[in-house]
Amino acid sequence: MSFQIEHDKWISDHLRRRRGERLDALKRGHGYGNRLFAEQIWWPLVGHFHGFHPEYEVKDWRGRSYFVDFMLVIGAISVIFEIMDFGSHGTDRSKYRRDLNRGLFLEAQDYSVYYISLDELKENPSFILSALRSILSPYLSGQLSTKRTITRSYSKIERDLMRIAIRNNRVIRPSEAARELELYTATVIKYCRLLVDKGKFRAVARGVSGRIVYYEYVGSIQSPDLV
Repeated sequence: MSFQIEHDKWISDHLRRRRGERLDALKRGHGYGNRLFAEQIWWPLVGHFHGFHPEYEVKDWRGRSYFVDFMLVIGAISVIFEIMDFGSHGTDRSKYRRDLNRGLFLEAQDYSVYYISLDELKENPSFILSALRSILSPYLSGQLSTKRTITRSYSKIERDLMRIAIRNNRVIRPSEAARELELYTATVIKYCRLLVDKGKFRAVARGVSGRIVYYEYVGSIQSPDLV
C-alpha cells in the first residue's frame, strides 16, 4: 500500500538524519495516535510528506526544548499539529496548564497551532479531515504553486481520471473508468501511463507476472491541476 511505503520512507529518512535527543524524541513520540493522524488525515488530504516533520523541536516560553507532534513548514509559514489524548492529562492540572501556556506562547511566536482530539480521530476522522481541508487549502495550494518549476498541462481526460481516482480512495481501475467515461480501456490505460510519467499516478502490479491491476493517484486532492 502506498501510504505504508511512503510513511516508512519518511520516518526512516528522519531517523537516519537525527542524533541525540531529537532521535530519541522521534523513537518515543511517533506512536499510535500520531501514526493514525498521518494515515487517516494527512495522507488522504495531501498525499505526500514533503515539508511535514514528525516530533519537531521548538522552544517553549522558558527556553526549554519541546517536541511537537507534527510541524508543517511551507516557506515562512509554520503550522503545528498536536494529537491530544484525554488520559495524558488525567488529574495533573500542572501539565494541563503547561500545555495551554505552550500553545499560547507558540501562537505568539507566529506558529499556527491546532489540537486534534485522539478520540475524535478514532471515532470521527471525517470531521477532522473536512475541517483541516478548509483550514489548509490556501497553504497547500501555495505550496504546490511554488514547487512547480515546469508548467505541466493536463488534458480533460487526464483531469477526469484524477478526479475518478480521488472519488475512489485514490484508486482507479482502467476498465471501470473506461465504462464511466465511455472510452476504450486501451485509451484509459494510455492516459494513465501519461499520468504516471507526470508523477500523478503510480502503477500497482500484482502476482508473479507483475501485471498492472490498477493505478493510484499520488497527488494532492487540493491540486489546481484538477480544475
